[in-house]
Amino acid sequence: MKTSVALIAFIGIAILALWQLFWRTNPRLPQEGQPMEGTINAPDFPEGLQWLNTDRPLSLRELRGKVVLLDFWTYCCINCMHILPDLKRLERKYADSLVVIGVHSAKFFTEQETENIRQAILRYDIEHPVVNDNQMIVWQQYAVRAWPTLVLIDPSGKIVGYHSGEGIYEIFDRAIEGVIRTAEAKGTLKRGAPNFRLERDKEPRTALRFPGKVLADERTNRLFIADSNHHRILVVSLKDNRVEMVIGAGTPGLRDGAFEAAQFNDPQGMAYDPDADALYIADTDNHAIRKADLRKRTVETLAGTGEQSRAYPPRAGKGREVALNSPWDLVLLGDTLYIAMAGSHQLWRLNLKTLEAEPHAGTGREACIDGSLRTCALAQPSGIATDGKKLYFADSEVSCIRAADIDPNGALETLVGGDLFEFGDVDGFGREARLQHPLGVVYVDGMLYVADTYNNKIKRLDPRTRRIETVFGTGAAGARDGDAPTFDEPGGITYAHGKLYIADTNNHLIRVADLKARRVETLVLRGLESAPPPALHREPPSRRLEPVAVGADAPTLTLTLRLPQGHKLNPNAQSQLRITAEGATVQGKTELVAPVQSLETTLPLQLTADRATLTLHLLVYHCREGQEGLCYLHEERLTLPIQRGGAGTAIPISITAQ
Repeated sequence: MKTSVALIAFIGIAILALWQLFWRTNPRLPQEGQPMEGTINAPDFPEGLQWLNTDRPLSLRELRGKVVLLDFWTYCCINCMHILPDLKRLERKYADSLVVIGVHSAKFFTEQETENIRQAILRYDIEHPVVNDNQMIVWQQYAVRAWPTLVLIDPSGKIVGYHSGEGIYEIFDRAIEGVIRTAEAKGTLKRGAPNFRLERDKEPRTALRFPGKVLADERTNRLFIADSNHHRILVVSLKDNRVEMVIGAGTPGLRDGAFEAAQFNDPQGMAYDPDADALYIADTDNHAIRKADLRKRTVETLAGTGEQSRAYPPRAGKGREVALNSPWDLVLLGDTLYIAMAGSHQLWRLNLKTLEAEPHAGTGREACIDGSLRTCALAQPSGIATDGKKLYFADSEVSCIRAADIDPNGALETLVGGDLFEFGDVDGFGREARLQHPLGVVYVDGMLYVADTYNNKIKRLDPRTRRIETVFGTGAAGARDGDAPTFDEPGGITYAHGKLYIADTNNHLIRVADLKARRVETLVLRGLESAPPPALHREPPSRRLEPVAVGADAPTLTLTLRLPQGHKLNPNAQSQLRITAEGATVQGKTELVAPVQSLETTLPLQLTADRATLTLHLLVYHCREGQEGLCYLHEERLTLPIQRGGAGTAIPISITAQ
């Protein structure tokens, strides 16, 4: 036993010594004018780890000749989210010499699972390889102490330096440029853009994509859905579940104007004023508060510059002159809009008459500290609700539900949950109960319903007794309906007419939980063809078919559609075929939109020239039998040359939908 204790002590001393040597030899990034090269070899990745956004494990040895940037992150972390745009800029600027590798070292249990990391990669549109460091092995090899931390490695495989925190672009832009210059002088740089197989290229398209928040309004019988990764808002009738309006063009950006032209960037929480018929939107990645006028069908920016605030402590301001920091959810009381400002770890308030915006609760420090609104500390508040007297919010990074007075001179207290590293799945009372990164909360008749996101559950909290209990969800990830339902990281929750509406984010679904029947169903959206999902990152597949020779002036075009096994055409959305003809007509027209109502569509042609060209644009909405709520979309463009001179009278085309 003594030998073992001595050995453990020796190992501990050795690790400490190596750590001190590591950071002494490889300090923070060198200053401008200093040599941009390292002196100690970067530890390579251990074997047996799971990789994403690449079809094989990578090693630093095979990446010799490239500048390598390791990003140590965890997908719950708002600070990690904030540096992703900077990483994209660096990847594009140094595409032929830089390789970014995400090292996902999880904080929460749920984040250790490779499939959940894959979903986060898709949600955040990450375009570089990611390794699942779920046992923190690589983290320990590099002596990392905080999320996010970035380590720069030169083309010789040696560590140049590191940086922890946000605001990385200028720092690493200068450093990478210096490393490239140094390596070119030594002849160690190998240019050429690597080609990785991305997770997004394996994914079928869905009608909704990672919906973040939902908001129901009983007075107007509407449901507002933040279709977050399609960068738009859907307005749905609760009478027949039909899509009434689409707010936003569906491409990321910051643009005001008419609904069809306006742009958002990952919109999340919403608040609705039925008297003004106005929807307020937390435009999270634009760091802005937007207003959608449902009567005029226009969008305008009320607050935010469009750039993330980096001020500490955060500074108040007015309208479009004030910088905000990842607003995640909203609640409206009178003329005041209260904001869960996830990025600055605060609650804010926006006066809708004066457009003055200022902190309401929290110093900006990330922690779980109760007390007066001026001295308390929050940790990434991501969902907010009210009973008219208090603000209740899901403080996600401390896995707590907390309550703040509306009176600016009031106080804040924690109702249930632990602290930054105290989380789990334990029903019970007060600070002994455990949640795991909750993102949503709604107030209903004296009770709070909570989207306990990483536990895949919906829970009910009595704010008076501080007792919380599971009401829906087994804890397993899935999309099963019924009295033993499953969810996959639900992020938003709202209420109307005795039912909870839940944004089941990773399932790309809206779920409906009947509080009386204690059953969950999937919301089946209708009229989806009025809101086709925008193209993601790439144009739809295009094919030029082999020319077809026909012997008749009036051949027949037959389109045969093959769906995945167990799938059918979705009856709630109209699939369609758009045809443009040159040198021919289709049903007497050179342009025609034909409904696709069965797996075989037959259309008569009339040739008007010896050579003709048909351009076909196919949109197919399909779903699994019995699962109409999850709608897949297959889109494809085809070009078909036709000429006179053959013997046939039929033109067959076969399409296989993904």
